[in-house]
Amino acid sequence: MNAPVLQLSGVVKRYPGDPPVEALRGVSLAVGEGEMLAIMGRSGSGKSTLLHVMGTLDTADEGSVRVAGFDTSSLGDRQLSALRSRHIGFVFQQFFLLDGMSALDNTAEGLLYTGMALPERRAAARRALERVGLGHRLRHRPAQLSGGERQRVAIARAVVHRPAVVLADEPTGNLDSASGAAILDLLRDLHADGVTIAVITHDGAVAAAMPRLVEIEDGRVVGDSTR
Repeated sequence: MNAPVLQLSGVVKRYPGDPPVEALRGVSLAVGEGEMLAIMGRSGSGKSTLLHVMGTLDTADEGSVRVAGFDTSSLGDRQLSALRSRHIGFVFQQFFLLDGMSALDNTAEGLLYTGMALPERRAAARRALERVGLGHRLRHRPAQLSGGERQRVAIARAVVHRPAVVLADEPTGNLDSASGAAILDLLRDLHADGVTIAVITHDGAVAAAMPRLVEIEDGRVVGDSTR
């Protein structure tokens, strides 16, 4: 494995309750630079909690999380926001595009906290959209795009700032089978270009398309295999 861009060691995450709910139970996981993997588990297995902890959207109660070499436990909220904006790209099942903005400006939002001027952000967004095959849809708003095209915009937004890792949460979940297959092909193409990608899924067909499969059950990693 190449040097890890994401490393979890003994991560525990609890939620309040009587007794408390232990969503992650000592998870250790390393994602190397340039890897592509699926993290697979059933509903309630802990994979969504794992995504949030990996992406620094939530904090671990025990253990350590390092992103791009940074120990996240030593960072405050503003520093974590800066870390996410520079080193992590997110792709969600629901797309989370802004309806009143074009594909170009939705993608440029991925650079909002970098300090780049708007013309520079738009130029980078144009390149990212061309990279995902949407150079002809720059001015279209989300309502004018198909589900597959909206997910391509979301992927362009996730990679526009050249993050250390892209976390994709059920990226084909809202798509028909043909559009979903096209999105998987796109993710594989980006991986071939050197993008590090972790796909969180419950879909065995999606997991089977990944070179590495990490299986999670009841908050624990129960399998880790490379094809």
